[in-house]
Order: sequence, then C-alpha cells, then structure tokens
Amino acid sequence: MELQIKCVIKKFKRQGEKTGWTYIEIPATVAQKLKPGNKKTFRTKGKIDDTPFNSIAILPMGEGNFIMALNAEIRKKIRKTIGAIVKLSIAVDESPIVINEELIQCLADEPDAQSFFNSLTPGHKKYFSNWINTAKTAETKTQRIAHCVNALSLKLNYAQMLRRLAGKKY
Repeated sequence: MELQIKCVIKKFKRQGEKTGWTYIEIPATVAQKLKPGNKKTFRTKGKIDDTPFNSIAILPMGEGNFIMALNAEIRKKIRKTIGAIVKLSIAVDESPIVINEELIQCLADEPDAQSFFNSLTPGHKKYFSNWINTAKTAETKTQRIAHCVNALSLKLNYAQMLRRLAGKKY
C-alpha cells in the first residue's frame, strides 16, 4: 500500500543525537496505515516529489509519529530546503538488505564478530556494508573490512567504530 501526503521539511535545533538533522514528519495516522500496530523503526520506499527512494528508515518520535531523515544527497536531488513542502509517496520496503559479500566471508572466520553482527538490526548492518561499498580503492575496501570485523569482534556498533577510528573515546 502506497500512501501520499504533503510534508514540510524541518530541521532539529537541539534533539540529542538528532541535532542538526533535516527531516520530514510522518503522522501517526499514516504510519499506522503503513504498518498497523508498529511503534518501531521500519524501512520505506517511494518518492519525495519526483525523486524515488528505497530502504530509508522512518524513526519513531513518540505519540505514534515518525520522522524520515533527509540526507544531503536527497536534499540535493529534490532541490528543496527547510520550510519547503514536498509530496511524499510512501510504502513499506520489505526488500532484503544486501550486505557486502566480502564482509560476510570475513565474518565467517570470526564467530564472535559474526554473532554480534547477526544481532544488529538490518539498518545497522547496512551502515557497515555501505561504508565498505563506498571505498574507492581495493586497498581502502580491504582496510574497511578489517576495521569492521575488528569492531564487531569488540561488540562495537557502527558509530562506536567510527569514533574509535577517529581517536575518540567510545
């Protein structure tokens, strides 16, 4: 089922980890039509204006309402900014998340890392996979796989891994 609504692009000023995020709100009534009884994050697909998207999570914000973060890539494609109205066509995205095959192979050799990875949500698994997939050279890709396997063996999530790599405390 695909639903259509109009949304205003907003930006969080101070909202914990979401500070500075650009987003649109998905009212509880729409979220319940998409996935009745659900109060947790789920992936969606559809269009923002005429720009298609898939596998974007909407996040619960309380009272049954959800938000969809609009990253810089999406904002650039739709050519709109804070305060603009967009037409959202949205449906639940049930397609499986494709994980980098080399990461899967390396995790097979590290049972603790594999077990922790398997305990993560699909979206969190995707963070690791996308980071590997965006490497521009084979050397960088290999390094990223090694960082991921090491972090997962230490039971670090993606954000913790990045902070560790940046030399920050986790």
